[in-house]
Amino acid sequence: MAPVRIWLYILAALVVAMVAVGGATRLTGSGLSITEWKPVTGAFPPLSEQAWMAEFEKYRQIPQYELVNKGMTLSEFKFIYAWEWSHRQLGRLIGFVFFLPLVWFWMRGTIKGKFALTLLGIGALGGLQGAIGWIMVASGLEAGMTAVAPIKLMLHLTVASFILACLVWVAAGLNERSANADARRASRILVALVFLQIALGGLVAGSKAGLTYNTWPLMDGNLVPPASALFSVHPWIENFVDNVVLVQFNHRLLAYALVAFALWHAWHMRRTAGGSKAARRATALAGMTFAQMALGIVTLLLVVPLWAGLMHQVFAMAVLGMAVAHARASSDSCQARFGTKSPGTA
Repeated sequence: MAPVRIWLYILAALVVAMVAVGGATRLTGSGLSITEWKPVTGAFPPLSEQAWMAEFEKYRQIPQYELVNKGMTLSEFKFIYAWEWSHRQLGRLIGFVFFLPLVWFWMRGTIKGKFALTLLGIGALGGLQGAIGWIMVASGLEAGMTAVAPIKLMLHLTVASFILACLVWVAAGLNERSANADARRASRILVALVFLQIALGGLVAGSKAGLTYNTWPLMDGNLVPPASALFSVHPWIENFVDNVVLVQFNHRLLAYALVAFALWHAWHMRRTAGGSKAARRATALAGMTFAQMALGIVTLLLVVPLWAGLMHQVFAMAVLGMAVAHARASSDSCQARFGTKSPGTA
């Protein structure tokens, strides 16, 4: 199954690249530059000056142009268009890299049964992600909007993260491994915490909460902001999405909890499992979560420069991938259940 495993890890790397390009698209304010969703014909960029002017005219009809970028030149529009077009084009590339090898492996009998259905499910989720991406973009085209809705950006990022997790889980499941009962439950809790933290990070990005309260560990001189600031929006439930104070505070709190739990898990594994692979993975994961928190603090203090914002987003995917691989390696084998050939028969 080595070729299948390599293929899945290539797909995982492409998903991380997709997240990186998506992050750059957001940070450069490029996400609304293409105002239509054309899954097939949209693969081709404007090829003439007339075509470019037509695309530019469509952009000039949306609120972002009127309220933020009024007076933008055609060359400036081409810059933001290139980011969004590249993001969509990479999505199309991932589709090809997924389905063409899938058909090849299926026809050869390398994958079959439940394993094939699992992969088809991941592919369907990728198609759904494209539709979610357009729903997100469409939210930014509505009257009075200059950016996409934070909750829809969070959904788009979370689904991308889930696709990455699925790919890593399946690929790691094709490796020879031994289950570790001590690591199994804690490692899955870590995966859940990382997912939740990525979702909260999506809200921070969507609401631009990282551009406020650019101090640490205090927020406007307080370790815990007053309740009047945390719950200033009515109804109160909307504070968790629309209030930049609470959105950023929640992201900070979960970061502390995630790092603390990862450090405890590493300590526990080294105490109970010594120098085992599971203990080494737990230690590496703890180091990665701590590094990610430090990178997040730097990003906040520098008021989210492009390079730091991208590094923080991409490294979050690396932490997720490591957490999923650790959880998968600590669980029972499922090769027989998935109906795959053994590694020696690939």
